[in-house]
Parts: sequence; C-alpha cells; structure tokens
Amino acid sequence: MIHFISKNLQNLRPIVLTSRHVFLFSTSTVKQTLKSSNSAEPQTLTVSYLINSCGLSLESAKAASKKLQLGTTDQPESVLNLLKGHGLTQTQIKKLVATRPLILLADPLKTLKPNFELLKTMGFSGVNLVKLLQRDPRILETDAHTVVEFFRAYGFSEKQISTLTMKRPNLYLYNAQKIFTPKLEFFKSVGLSGEEIAQILSSEPYILERSLENHIIPSVDVIRRILGTDEKVLKAIKACYRILEYNLEEVLGRNIEILMNHGVPKSIVLKLMMIQPKSLLVRTTRFGEVVGEITKLGFNPSSLLFVLAVRSMAVTSKSLWERKFGVYCSYGLSEDEIIKAFKLQPMCMITSEKKIQKLMTFFVNELKLKPSMISKNPNLMLLSLEKRIIPRCSVLQLLMSKNLIRRDTSLVFAFRMSEKMFMGKFVSKYQNVIPEVVEAYEGKIKFQGFPVALKM
Repeated sequence: MIHFISKNLQNLRPIVLTSRHVFLFSTSTVKQTLKSSNSAEPQTLTVSYLINSCGLSLESAKAASKKLQLGTTDQPESVLNLLKGHGLTQTQIKKLVATRPLILLADPLKTLKPNFELLKTMGFSGVNLVKLLQRDPRILETDAHTVVEFFRAYGFSEKQISTLTMKRPNLYLYNAQKIFTPKLEFFKSVGLSGEEIAQILSSEPYILERSLENHIIPSVDVIRRILGTDEKVLKAIKACYRILEYNLEEVLGRNIEILMNHGVPKSIVLKLMMIQPKSLLVRTTRFGEVVGEITKLGFNPSSLLFVLAVRSMAVTSKSLWERKFGVYCSYGLSEDEIIKAFKLQPMCMITSEKKIQKLMTFFVNELKLKPSMISKNPNLMLLSLEKRIIPRCSVLQLLMSKNLIRRDTSLVFAFRMSEKMFMGKFVSKYQNVIPEVVEAYEGKIKFQGFPVALKM
C-alpha cells in the first residue's frame, strides 16, 4: 500500500491509495505494447500505458507521468474497469486520468468501489457523477463515508449533503471531525440552530474552508460592531449567507462610509445591512459608482427608497442592467418611463430578465394594457405570473361571464390585494353560486382573456 500525503493542503486527512488496473482498448496492438512494456523502465511503461489504455496524447501522458510511476499495469487495469463499470465513457475516463493520474493507484475494492456506491445512494450517477468528478476527482480516493456520517450527525439532510458535495467536493479531503467541528460549534454559540447551520453551509459550503480564528470569528465581530446585537447579527447572516466569505473589515466598512458621506442616515444603512447585506459587499469602486448614479437620478438619501435603489443597481451587473432596460423598451416604454418606474419601485430592476419578458408579454399582449400604465404601477413586476396574476384573471373572467362583477373592475387593485382580501371579495363570496370559481383560483381553469379591455 502506498501512502500519498498532500503537503500543500494544511489539515487535510492523509489520502490512502493502493492499486490495480484495466484495459479500455483490447486490440492486439495494445496487448502487445503492454506485454513488452512490463519489462521496460517505469517512465516508459507509464507513458505507454497512459497512451494505449487511457487514451491520453503523448504530451498529456508525459505530463501525467511526472506525477505517476507505474511498476506494473495490473492495478491501473482494475481501476479503469471499475470506472467503466460505473458508466464513465472513454472520453470521461481520459479526462479524469489526465486531471488526476494518481487515481490509477487507488484501491479498487477498498476505496473506489465503496465511494462509488456511496455517491450513488446520494444521487450521483450519470451526468451528475461526471460533473462531480470534474470538480474534484480526489473525492473518490477519500474516506467519503466518514465525512457523510459527520454531516448526518450534525443534522444535515441527505439533500443538503448532496448539495454540499456537488458544490465543494474538496471538503472530503479534510479531517471533518478536527477541522469542521469547531466551526459548527461556533455557529451554535452565536445562536444559530442546527437546522439553520445546515441550511447555511449546504448553500455556501465554502465557509467551511475559511479559518475560524482568522476569518469567521473576525467577520462575526465586524457585523456585531456595526449592528450592535447578536439578534441583528443573525438577521444579517440569514439574509445573506455569503457575508461570512468576505473580508468585511475592508469592503463593508468602506461601502457604509460611502453611503453616510452621501447623506444616508445610519438608521437606514443598518436597515439595509439587515435586509440585504449583499448589496454592501460589492467592490468598493463599483459601489461608489452606483451611489453616484442613484444620487444623479434624484433619489432622496434620507429615504429608504435610496438604499433600495442602490441595492437594485449594486447587485446587477452593468450588462444585465442594460439588457433589462432593453426588454422594457422593446414593449414600448420610453427611457423616462422606465426611470420613473424605477424611482417608484426600485425592485422592478431586480426582477429577472426572463420574468420581465413574461410579465410584459402577458400584460401588453394578453391583457392589452398600455405599457405606460405598467410603468405607473411597477409593483406589478414583483408579482408571480403563474401563482398570482393568471389565477386571479381566471377568477375575474369567470365572474364577469356570469355578470356577477362589473367589467370595469380595476386589475391593479385586484392584483395587489392580499390573498385574504381577494379570497373574501372574489372567491368565498361567490363559491356557493358558482363553485368553479374555486377551481379558477387554484389555476385549474385556463384563462381565456377578457371580453373587453379592463382598466388598470
């Protein structure tokens, strides 16, 4: 058994590897080459095997041979057969070996097979398995079962462990008990529940790779110093898990200073910090540009709308912002109308490009609404088309067809009503007279369009 210990990754568990091997090509030429190469020098044998059995080019084989020396071809042949048996294609195996040639020395029975079986139970097979191995093939050479059991013991669900695994397979290279336990215990000490910790770390597993003493604790201290209480610290962390990945002393402090220098009250800055800290984590030069743009548009720095506008622009790249602007323009809105809408509801520019297109298509083409009316009611762009707007249109359409409500009912009013109010006014009130109204509200009756254009 050969032990390989990485000297470049501090605190990693030693990866124990052994070996056996397999053919992926079984032509007489390959057999002859391997037969003659068994008595050749290790370098010659390695390069020959990587070319003939793994499909590597001469250049790639030579590069891989600097990390791998084969004394025999038995172990690699068993490894290749195992990889092929788990559905990897020749091309995928070629890429895997080129990336991680030492995989050919892993123990097929004690290491690779158990890890493949474990990964399969976690939902990794076919395309998902290939994606995982492309991210970090070394996961196949680890004691993966111990790492999985560690996360299970801390209350991570199977789905959360699979998500974490796909995002950061290199976490399996660490000694989980030694490296991760202090971090998980620290998160508990600041008031996060086990369920919350699992949610945060499965969403942003990179946090587990940050130093507890040099990064995580100082980051929490910075947030606490700004917000004042542990309760507010937790709100900020829950609002943006990635906040624990940044150098907060450098980025957060400077961006807060920029806002306050533009006249934004500290109370509003702190509110932004708790509801959307992500917008304060933008590169300082970009953040300064955004604040300048929002100021030019005439937003009052003393209002909450100012920081909401900063938030919308800061978390959207310039190119994406221009594309969204273009989508609105394509439906007949002028630049001034779009800016007016943005000033009324800054969140209308956070809505995804795809959603803007879907909503505008429905409003303009299906409901025959004037684009200018939408710019005057930009809150509509925050609503769900499938879950809210279309079902409510179906209800109104049905009631109008039965002459139970007036045809000049305001759509904006109907769309913006709370669920409770809409149910009471348009569903519960009529369900005994026309039971289908419940099906319409549940989206089971297709919206056919209104007989006449309705007012906003």
